[in-house]
Amino acid sequence: MPFNFRGAWSIFTRELLRFLRTGFQSVLAPVLTTSLYFIVFGAAIGNRMPDLGGVEYGAFIIPGLLMLTLLGETTSNASFGIYMPRFTGTIYELLSAPVGVAETLIGFVGAAAVKSLILASIILATAHLFVDYSIAHPLLAVIYVVLVAAAFSLFGFILGIWADNFEKLGIIPMLFLTPLTFLGGTFYSIDMLPKPWDTIALFNPIVYLVSGLRWTFYGSADVDFGVSLAITLGFLAFCTAIIAFIFKTGWRLRA
Repeated sequence: MPFNFRGAWSIFTRELLRFLRTGFQSVLAPVLTTSLYFIVFGAAIGNRMPDLGGVEYGAFIIPGLLMLTLLGETTSNASFGIYMPRFTGTIYELLSAPVGVAETLIGFVGAAAVKSLILASIILATAHLFVDYSIAHPLLAVIYVVLVAAAFSLFGFILGIWADNFEKLGIIPMLFLTPLTFLGGTFYSIDMLPKPWDTIALFNPIVYLVSGLRWTFYGSADVDFGVSLAITLGFLAFCTAIIAFIFKTGWRLRA
């Protein structure tokens, strides 16, 4: 079956318009929350913190805060986007339409990733109001953020298919993603942790994501950038394989 561009575009624009209709919840709330982090940790506490790796503390936390918002919003947007058609029963119209796996993923996952990239851009612009910073490798930073957004949009899509109620829809982001991100070096360098906690922290996968983004900003991080990139690409491939299995077997799509 040839690629249905119109079908993919219809799904994509519908999901993007849903994001714009709920602008207060989707955009303003995360930006206000991140601004509070900058005020409390960047301005109030940051003045009392030493520079980390030659980077002012207020600037040091920017990649971590960006990743904190990016992971949560990307996962939530993608999971809610596919869960609602399942919840309302309109998923059967989608399955019977001349729309393949590629069109479905571009529509739902692409829209979730674009929403998160818009939000990330707004947060970076907001950060300039509180602290001066520069990005050492801007092209790599954009590529890395896009890869993370794509990977966790796919993860959110899987979560939305797995969940059979609203409680399950929010349990992964709230009980796992957010705590792991806070413990993943968002507000500190893992080199500051005493032994053996600095070693234990390396078992947290979010450490590698935060560290990878921090390297693109300042050229230094807790973990080598190549390792962070490899883990991100591996997670992206893993989620892609799971979605391919879901569409091949119809798991939870046709039930």
